[in-house]
Amino acid sequence: MNSATTLPAPVHLRPQGCTNLKLRQLMRRVAQHYDAEVGKSGLKGTQYSLLSYVVKFGPLRPGDLAREMKIDASTLTRNLKPMVANGWLELAPGSDGRSRLVSVTDAGREKRTEAQRRWRVAQEGINQLLGVERVLALHALIDESLERLSPLYGAQDE
Repeated sequence: MNSATTLPAPVHLRPQGCTNLKLRQLMRRVAQHYDAEVGKSGLKGTQYSLLSYVVKFGPLRPGDLAREMKIDASTLTRNLKPMVANGWLELAPGSDGRSRLVSVTDAGREKRTEAQRRWRVAQEGINQLLGVERVLALHALIDESLERLSPLYGAQDE
């Protein structure tokens, strides 16, 4: 039987509710868990991610950083301001007069190390709350789902 003639699943086997809503609820709950723990370092989760990207890939141009993080340039600019103001990141002149480079400072490296310890505590907490097997299954399901959805929207979110 080809897919054009496949019968719909019985009602009791059909997903109930909105998948988007359920995923957003899960994401909020997981983010709250990580933010509560990483927040003990004085960073928001988004700031920890930003520091981690700059440590891994920097120094780099803001546009390249935004692409790497899969966020738009205005979001990156908004997120960079407090990081620069706190002395964790710096914007320096790039290779020409118009470009700039984002790099991490020594204080930023120290802050990231502190936040990384808190992130590990958060991850271990999730592993304990959900169970390692469930976390592994969730990761596999997410990865497979992203792969199946990527033809619809391209590889932009990978």
